[in-house]
Amino acid sequence: MQLIDGKSLAAKVQQNVAEEVEQLKQEKNIVPGLAVILVGDDPASHAYVKMKAKACEKVGFYSITHNMPDTISQDEIIEIIEMMNNNPHIDGILVQLPLPKHIDTDKILEVIDPRKDVDGFHPYNVGRLVTKLDSFVACTPLGVMKMFEAYDIDLKGKDVCVVGASNIVGKPMASLLLNADATVTVTHIHTKDLSAHTSKADIIVVGVGVPGLIKADMVKEGAIVIDIGINKLDDGRLVGDVAFDEVAPKCSYITPVPGGVGPMTIAMLLSNTLKSAKQRA
Repeated sequence: MQLIDGKSLAAKVQQNVAEEVEQLKQEKNIVPGLAVILVGDDPASHAYVKMKAKACEKVGFYSITHNMPDTISQDEIIEIIEMMNNNPHIDGILVQLPLPKHIDTDKILEVIDPRKDVDGFHPYNVGRLVTKLDSFVACTPLGVMKMFEAYDIDLKGKDVCVVGASNIVGKPMASLLLNADATVTVTHIHTKDLSAHTSKADIIVVGVGVPGLIKADMVKEGAIVIDIGINKLDDGRLVGDVAFDEVAPKCSYITPVPGGVGPMTIAMLLSNTLKSAKQRA
């Protein structure tokens, strides 16, 4: 069993981004800029945004966070996004999800200029991903693909089970895997017998937010398990969607939580923002 170390891989990505940012500054006098829109006072969202701001600083980006109360109207958020769309110094616009219930998330994401959609959630970029055209890709699935690449895991012809069908993780993950010639099964909350699908898979990718959902008897010997879930238990521990201690001995590769996919998500956000800045250059 080999652990897939997302932390050290993300550090390498960030180092490469920092070097390219320096080059962009020298040659084109361009500093990549990221704008984050944060609505309300959800502690997890605030923690994520803080981490993103720190990462931006580390690689030499310009970053700005628009903190807004959860009483803000949809039109006011749209106004701020349009201002960012028109700001030539901003290359990436990120709306921290989830948004308050009175806001139409789909409508908000559609307002973002697709060329600045570094989260890869705009229908334009989703469509390009599905049709295998160059696009901005959702950061978490993109991070998982970089992990496969870094560990020389060949996806061609592999049976992959994606557990979870969200627009943020499951669906883009399935598209990326299909584009890499894997045979993909997507399961979700209405799937009748989850184990019937996971137990046949060469690779399981899970991201649903249910601690310990994937047990040892649901995984075949030698499988590769990618755990995207991150859950805080009552005792303060962070765990994934995989019962790690019992599943790990059966795996050829497995990601830990924390220190697996999480750091790669932020690294891919930086990478996408740099890509946007280079397109501006």
